[in-house]
Amino acid sequence: MPVYNFKKMAPVPSAPDLVDIVLMRTQRKTPTVIHPGYKIQRIRAFYMRKIKFTQQTIQERLGQILTDFPRLNDIHPFYADLCNTLYDRDHYKLALGQINTARSLCDSIARDMIRMVKYGDSLYRCKCLKRAALGRMCTVLKRQKASLAYLEEVRKHMSRLPALDPNTRTLLMCGLPNVGKSSFMNKITRANVDVQPYAFTTKSLFVGHCDYRYLRWQVIDTPGILDHPLEERNTIEMQAITALAHLTCSVLYFVDISEQCGYTIDQQISLFQSIKPLFANKQLIVVVNKIDVQPWDTLDADKKAMVEGLVDGQTTLMTMSNLSEQGLSDVKSAACDKLLAARVESRVSGKKVEGVMNRLQVFEPAPRDGRTREAYIPASVQKAREDGTLGPTDDERKPKRSRSGYAPTKDDASVDGMDGTNDVAMDDSNIKKTARDLMWENGGPGVWAPDYREIYDLKDEEWRFDAIPQIIDGKNIADFVDPDIDEKLAKLEEEEAQLLEEEAAATMGEDPESDLDEEESAAIEAIRERKIITRNSRTTNKGQNKPVQSRAVRGRARDKHDPGARDAEEVKKNMDKYGIDASKMLETASARGRKRDRSLGPSARGRSRTRRGRDGEVSDEEMEISTEGMSNKEAKRVKRDKRQSAKREMSIARSHSRPRDPSSVGLKDEAAERVAKKLDKLGRKQWFGGSGEGDQRQAVHLVKWMNTGKKRNGTHYCR
Repeated sequence: MPVYNFKKMAPVPSAPDLVDIVLMRTQRKTPTVIHPGYKIQRIRAFYMRKIKFTQQTIQERLGQILTDFPRLNDIHPFYADLCNTLYDRDHYKLALGQINTARSLCDSIARDMIRMVKYGDSLYRCKCLKRAALGRMCTVLKRQKASLAYLEEVRKHMSRLPALDPNTRTLLMCGLPNVGKSSFMNKITRANVDVQPYAFTTKSLFVGHCDYRYLRWQVIDTPGILDHPLEERNTIEMQAITALAHLTCSVLYFVDISEQCGYTIDQQISLFQSIKPLFANKQLIVVVNKIDVQPWDTLDADKKAMVEGLVDGQTTLMTMSNLSEQGLSDVKSAACDKLLAARVESRVSGKKVEGVMNRLQVFEPAPRDGRTREAYIPASVQKAREDGTLGPTDDERKPKRSRSGYAPTKDDASVDGMDGTNDVAMDDSNIKKTARDLMWENGGPGVWAPDYREIYDLKDEEWRFDAIPQIIDGKNIADFVDPDIDEKLAKLEEEEAQLLEEEAAATMGEDPESDLDEEESAAIEAIRERKIITRNSRTTNKGQNKPVQSRAVRGRARDKHDPGARDAEEVKKNMDKYGIDASKMLETASARGRKRDRSLGPSARGRSRTRRGRDGEVSDEEMEISTEGMSNKEAKRVKRDKRQSAKREMSIARSHSRPRDPSSVGLKDEAAERVAKKLDKLGRKQWFGGSGEGDQRQAVHLVKWMNTGKKRNGTHYCR
């Protein structure tokens, strides 16, 4: 069973606050603009979304309230009865039931209004249905004002309840007021319960914790209980009764024999007899408190007999004093031991132990014959026993390493004749000395170092400590050493020093020697800067803030002052900026142009047999038209038509390429080409020039759902 922590419960808003939260969230999380030019389906979806979102928000808020508050049928009986005592079980369930009903009503309202919005024929009617839906749901929430306020007060009180575990090891103290329960709890735990010399200082349950035998124990201090019928007990007393009834614990019943609490011993014994049924199946200890004021031995015999009469077979009587702390630890230990023993006994006698024992198998070896086999002791051992020389001596039994450099321990002084500073001889022992022992024996750190040649892994172990030989396999090692090695090393060092000096001079601002003149260096520097600018421009965000020209007109000459990007001089000028030779590229382009002119025919070439003007005008010599028998007016008209036809032919040749054969573009014949053009036109219709809902245009014709609704004096409120 988990420990219930009611501090995590979220605050419950009041009814007006809940309405504001729901409506503000709907306004903030859903679209707020609707235009009358939208389709009716879009308008319906707009208002249905608002209704659905409001219903979901209400369901989430009310569902969180129902989830946070515990269900009395699902929690521990102790907490269920405690809630019944503090908050009235019926009122608590009624409030949660009303919240659940309100959630169901909001769901049904939203479902019905959404169904009606689906058939709305105008924007005005859809909006009216939305307003009606939100208004009805808010009215349902406003009617829950009393329930929400009650649940908020319950939440505040429940957050102050102690977080106790009903199934852990627990010590529970009970008795009349001012008998020393809170003082005892402050002594054995780290709690700080208020202690005052008047009754009912403790008005609720207090929880503390202590340790015993490496276990955590829960100690509960209950309010005082008065001796009267159960129906007359108030809420404070009923908390103690509830804890006694439902918690499996060790009960400490305190008796004040000094009667300073304001109640006689007879009244305290009468209370014990009245609540004795609550002590069933619990470990009970009667604690006689305040023996520092009234010693137990000097108590009247009659009163002593009355107190001793409370003790039976399972009840223990103990004496203690909170002020002098006499017997305080004994009471704590006895209560914990009794509860531990009872918990172990209950587990052993339960069904879980049988399930565990069924999984255990114990095997006992059976004798294989009837012979008795005694223990065998060798004769040498028996003789050593008789001579008293069995076992090693003290020095041999506990051989010690060198203690130099180590901190002294208690074992150093335990050896006879040793003060912990001298070393124990290890020569006669079989213990191998470590490198640390050898280091301290030979002078300590910095004086002695281990010889790593001992661990060399060579073909022959005798070679490990040999010096480097001068002759190997009949060859002198000195013959393989270059005699000029020192001279070569000196030259390399000089060269390295020279390179370092040159690098240092370059860093100090001295210009290195170069084969380029000033103009070439400036050109190279300009080219490098342009490359850096071009490289950086690729990463910048280029916004489309100007119309994009089509590829057919991009780069053409605009006038005589702007020849265009395709002009040969402009191309060469731009390429020279980046240090690129464009002569071959221009020659290739001119060769392709001549080839195209030949394919278009003599009428489209720039260089023809007849002379033409710069603007493409045809001279009179080119047009050899017979004007005999014509008037001057007719002759001029014929020449003008001929000139315009020639211009038109040149313009068409420049702007249009030669039509291709259908087979060259993957089509069978002209019919297939026409079908392809038609499909291409239909495909472009979706994105090129097509209109949609986002164009925000109003149709010319009158639409029914746009002209239906309220129309007042000179105004038309369609939203």
